[in-house]
Amino acid sequence: MKRLFVLLLIGLVAVIPIGGCAPKEETPIGMAVEFMDHAACAYVAQDKGWFKEEGLNLSSYESYVTGMALASALARGDIQVAYICLVPAINAYANAGVPIKVVAGTHKYGYGLVVNPKEIKSVEDLEKPGIRIGCVREGGAVDVLLHKTLDKYKLNPGKILNKVQRMNPPKQVLAIKMGQLDAAFLPEQWATMAEDFGFKMLLTAQDLWPQMQGSVLVVKERLIAEHPEVVKKLVKVTQEATNWVNRHPNEAADVLTRQFSATGGENLPPKGS
Repeated sequence: MKRLFVLLLIGLVAVIPIGGCAPKEETPIGMAVEFMDHAACAYVAQDKGWFKEEGLNLSSYESYVTGMALASALARGDIQVAYICLVPAINAYANAGVPIKVVAGTHKYGYGLVVNPKEIKSVEDLEKPGIRIGCVREGGAVDVLLHKTLDKYKLNPGKILNKVQRMNPPKQVLAIKMGQLDAAFLPEQWATMAEDFGFKMLLTAQDLWPQMQGSVLVVKERLIAEHPEVVKKLVKVTQEATNWVNRHPNEAADVLTRQFSATGGENLPPKGS
């Protein structure tokens, strides 16, 4: 777990200004996060009790294995806040009409293409017959990177897309362990975990998408309108937790290990893909 922060560039929080408002009584907040180190600042803040210290009343704290599953949860009325990859957040807003706004960015990059080095020596080898490729379902950030790989390296979609097996990240890692995949487009921490089973990082998001925004903090528009002071506190905690992660990467890795185990048992979250 301590290696995960090498490939995930934790960035400074970019804040959208929010108007001032007089303090109000504690507002129940339903929060959802992704089950990966992209949400490191949220896991750290929860572990250290910083949300509570700021007077934020979390009525729920749910973990989802993919951004698409989290985006679906945002459509519910009881989730007002989410730490989510930017691509599924955009899909939730543009395609599902979920009234959310990005109030902070939490990191850049954090995705990669891992391959079996015995079968794949170059990106072009993805076109070889019989190559088994894993990726999350359509609409996820790594699915976008899959298509950017096709574009950048001028690969034939017809030779690749029909070989893609759609499954969530932990299932991809399990398939890699069992020898059922030759390549996988994965977010961190799953990409690094795949390396533990002999796979090699062939491409990262830095190679495919310079300055790619990874994950963001989104809130429902109603929360901004009715409780802007709550949103300010959320942004403040996010900034402080991000700064702490940058200063203490090894301790942050320990926190994530503890939080992932507490949230998902054997590092698998309760919410599906």
